[in-house]
Amino acid sequence: METPPPRTARRKTKQHAGEEDSAEPLIDTTQALTLRSKRTERRLKKVKKKEPSVSGSGTPFLDLPYELLVPILSQLRPSDLFVLSQVCKPLRNFIQHEGARLSETIISRRYACLAKCFLLPVPLQALCPNQRTALIQRNAATCGHTQPQNIPQHDRNLVCSCLSCALRWNCLCLVVDFAYWQDNLDKGQPIPMVARGSNCVPWNTRLLARNAAMVTKCLASPLWYARVLEAHLDSTIRSILRHSQNKGNRRSRFRMTTADVAAGTDEFLERSGPPSAYVPYHRDNYYLLEAFLPNRSWIKEKQGWIYLRAEQHDKDLDIIVRFYTPLPLSTQEGI
Repeated sequence: METPPPRTARRKTKQHAGEEDSAEPLIDTTQALTLRSKRTERRLKKVKKKEPSVSGSGTPFLDLPYELLVPILSQLRPSDLFVLSQVCKPLRNFIQHEGARLSETIISRRYACLAKCFLLPVPLQALCPNQRTALIQRNAATCGHTQPQNIPQHDRNLVCSCLSCALRWNCLCLVVDFAYWQDNLDKGQPIPMVARGSNCVPWNTRLLARNAAMVTKCLASPLWYARVLEAHLDSTIRSILRHSQNKGNRRSRFRMTTADVAAGTDEFLERSGPPSAYVPYHRDNYYLLEAFLPNRSWIKEKQGWIYLRAEQHDKDLDIIVRFYTPLPLSTQEGI
């Protein structure tokens, strides 16, 4: 049997070299192997735990221009702003930083009438030293005054205690307390009463402390002040609706339409209506109370309401300073 001749090496010619050069390039199709070991899975879990959380980082709403963002937020109610501030920390910081401007716009649009009826008491720090000294002398002379059972005593170290500021504090506390009992009034459930002389009832003490804390917040936060005005507008609307359903109650009341309720403003309270300056110093008066709007009076000749000016606080302080400022030592010796 003949053995085949040995293969001779094929000599590479120019033609074969050209064919190899014109061939398509190789594509790397290698893929990473799937890791399925338990050790690898444990390491991947540890790495995943160390990765920073991205929840709450996306706030495209805050990317809007300032000129658009503030007018948009100004269309909301104060209660909506408090809810919105709980969405994320950047949004909460923005609302708190712009709270004064937002509340000013909201109050002028929605609660212009209520803001003139319920002025804020002046903080004691805003007074000059001689005014504070005169107030201390006056407070010592009137320390025996008792508060109604539905109004907490204001802190005389925090709030001015002149007559105007005392009335402002009382009215704001009544607004908060009246709003608290609206569900009872709507359902026809009686409001618990405190016996005369029993000022240390636990539930009433807690409620008065809550009301005082809420009014105190209004002194530091304009948004809280706007929130209290919103609550009183809601209480007034519910009271008018509640009494209008009582066919036996033929008393005159403010004209309020469905559009007024849907608007969410107090514009309808600027119309002519019954006297609204009665101060309910007892919760028993809540049942017949419709519109509690103090510090204003209807002038028939002008066919409009006039409001008590904020400058009355300065006049009351001048009287206190005049009567309770200690005389200089040289003047006393001359006497």
